[in-house]
This record gives sequence, structure tokens and C-alpha cells, in this order.
Amino acid sequence: MKRTALKLTSLAALLIALVVLGLFNLGLITIAGAGTPRVRYQAEDVTTPEALAWSFDDLPEGALPDGSEVLSTIQFGGWGVRAEAGTPSEPNALCQTGMGEFPTLALSDAVLADLVMSARFRPISGRVDQAAGLIFRVQDKDNYYILRANALEGNVNLYKYASGRRSIIKDGPAEVRSGEWQELTVVIAGNQFTGLLDGVPVVEAADDSYPAGRVGLWTKADSVTCFDDVVASPT
Repeated sequence: MKRTALKLTSLAALLIALVVLGLFNLGLITIAGAGTPRVRYQAEDVTTPEALAWSFDDLPEGALPDGSEVLSTIQFGGWGVRAEAGTPSEPNALCQTGMGEFPTLALSDAVLADLVMSARFRPISGRVDQAAGLIFRVQDKDNYYILRANALEGNVNLYKYASGRRSIIKDGPAEVRSGEWQELTVVIAGNQFTGLLDGVPVVEAADDSYPAGRVGLWTKADSVTCFDDVVASPT
């Protein structure tokens, strides 16, 4: 009896571990905590003095912008351009339809420091999350800043991603509407960051970890989210 009970306990523990691992791989659970920032770019590495803009309307179905790079593992879908009714600039939007811990896309290899970055976004679905994010001062797949809007949580937060670990810098309550197009903006000046939703400041914070880097887009877990009219303007 004792051996049988021990075997059942071991089997249950193994099944739980496999379920947790599967949920982690799908991005349905995450491990929070502060990591060590790994810096690749300095202010003197800035390469782009002019504004960058993406409307996605000149790209075929399923394509990605030239120079973009997928920085994360995504399952059951992924990033791609598609026709989307009601986009701010028709006919196309760039949508993320897969599942992963943090589906992440760098839009360009250009390096920027101080800038204003904005995007129109629409959270479409997601049981765990309905998130849309701007990433900036991207060093690599494991090190960058995030300004994230979440329709399920009702907030716009600033995060730091360091050595593959996400930690919050500052949270800001906000009404993020599921199924509707809205505008997310981040203003970056030195170590000062301001996040705006539809032109209204929601969250402000400071951090010194990354002085310059690339820009891109971000979602979380099972979020299906579309983006349009992304602009990154150096200041």
C-alpha cells in the first residue's frame, strides 16, 4: 500500500510538473522577478536621426516589415500582416495571433535613444491577457523596456525585461477597451519615460538600465492583438 501510494504521489508530481511546463511554454504562466540588465547599445551607437514609420499597407498577407526580427518563441500562430476591417489606415494591420510568454517583434535594426513612439492598437481576444505593448531600447531578445496596455487588467504599465525576467517599473490604471482601436504612446527623454493612452498621460517613471536600442512591438500569453500606424520619432 505504501509503495502504491508513493508511486501515485510521484506520478501526480510528474503530471503537475508537465502541466506547469506546458503552460509556461504557451505563455499562460510567467515567472516574475528582476534580472540583470545586459547592455549592448550606448548613446553613441544611435543610427537613426529621422522618424521611422510603418503602416503595413504595402505588404502582402502574412509578411513582416523589412528589417524586422521576431525575438521570441510563438506557437499556434505568430506575427503577420493581414487585411483588417476598420483599421486606422486601411487595408492592413500587423497582428499577433499566436501564444507565447511574451511574443515580441523588433521592427528595425535602427538604434535610437530619446524618442516618441506611438502605435494604434486593438486588443481582439485572450482569456489570460489582452495586451498590447511598445518595446524600446531593445538590446536583444532578453533585454528591453516595455510600455504595456492591458484590456483585462485595466492598466498601462512600464516594465523592464532583463536577462529574460520581467519586473515592473511603474503601473498606471487606465480604461483600455477590448475590441476597439486606441493609441499607445511612450515619450523617452534620457532616463525619464512617460506612457500615454489616447494622448492622456497615464504612467511616468525613470530607469537607467538601457541608454539606447531598437524599437518594436509586444504582446503577452494568448493575446490576439493588431497594430497599425507605428511611428518612432527621435527627439
